[in-house]
Amino acid sequence: MEQPIYTTRAHVFQIDPSTKKNWVPASKQAVTVSYFYDSTRNSYRIISVDGTKVIINSTITANMMFTKTSQKFGQWADSRANTVFGLGFTSEQQLSKFAEKFQEVKEAAKMAREKSQDKVDIRSTRIDLNNDTFDFKQDSGPSSPGSKQASSFNGTDDEKIFKVGPEMLLMKTEHESTAQQSSKWEAELQSLREKNSMLVEELQHASTNMDVCKKQVGACKEESDALRQKVRTLAHLAP
Repeated sequence: MEQPIYTTRAHVFQIDPSTKKNWVPASKQAVTVSYFYDSTRNSYRIISVDGTKVIINSTITANMMFTKTSQKFGQWADSRANTVFGLGFTSEQQLSKFAEKFQEVKEAAKMAREKSQDKVDIRSTRIDLNNDTFDFKQDSGPSSPGSKQASSFNGTDDEKIFKVGPEMLLMKTEHESTAQQSSKWEAELQSLREKNSMLVEELQHASTNMDVCKKQVGACKEESDALRQKVRTLAHLAP
């Protein structure tokens, strides 16, 4: 019987199967992502459903690895599903908790595999008592299909390429936003330059008018002084 052992919420991504480089959103919003344990098969799975669509159905094996690629994003490769899953969380704590659970489940899957391997080794051992010979048949245990491909997803150049997916999208968005903001600032700066030029012209015009006014005031003063002098002269000449 399969039962959930841990549940969280995250935005789900899958690697683009055509390019193997770009991330494709598998959910439009944060959805429930759960670890399930099957006591009958002694296996673990990560399952996520968006509405009626199953977007994650990944059986955890001992050779899988969950990698944190940023403070809120992590990924793992599933060779059986032939894809790479990515999860975006709302906090670093949620990512850390999911990663810890992944490691815990991975170790449990590894122990289950070793127990299964021991049983196979015991069944495949043949002892010939009559001839006093011992023939031990070595069994490497069950292997996951596509294990070579899984190793290419974990810890190689492909994984390094996958890591930059959502971060590159975010950087591109921030760059476009910065470019738009820069254009807005340039337009505002140009407007301020034009206004400053107009103010300089008005100031120069006002300064010119002030000089004219000063000259007129000076001329009026000279004329007033001349009239006063004439009045004094006439007053002196009067009998």
